[in-house]
Amino acid sequence: MTTRLRVLDDGAWLSVDDTRRVSVSELWRLDAPDFCECALADLVVENFLDVGVDGRTVTARVYGQCIACGTKSTVEWVPVGRIVDGEFVHIDREGVLSVRGSTPDRAAAEEPERRSG
Repeated sequence: MTTRLRVLDDGAWLSVDDTRRVSVSELWRLDAPDFCECALADLVVENFLDVGVDGRTVTARVYGQCIACGTKSTVEWVPVGRIVDGEFVHIDREGVLSVRGSTPDRAAAEEPERRSG
């Protein structure tokens, strides 16, 4: 099964199968020790840089700012949703999100589609 994942509007949205699903300006609580010195970062998402899949989990590289300490940087591969029976399901971004250490599966840079299994 193929699911189309794209970054739209100069990094303002993540699109899944041509529908805007996740937007910037959300506040995410992250377990991301490489991002800043806070035990848990309170990240305001300012830009989506890339999107990929790790198994059935949709992940994104984002740029943002921790509102607690002021750090501005890129966060690698944060889970934002899952593909279940061919449909996108949001991950609860109200809880603590853990940054994934591995690079997700990604198609060639010129191709907007990403495969999920």
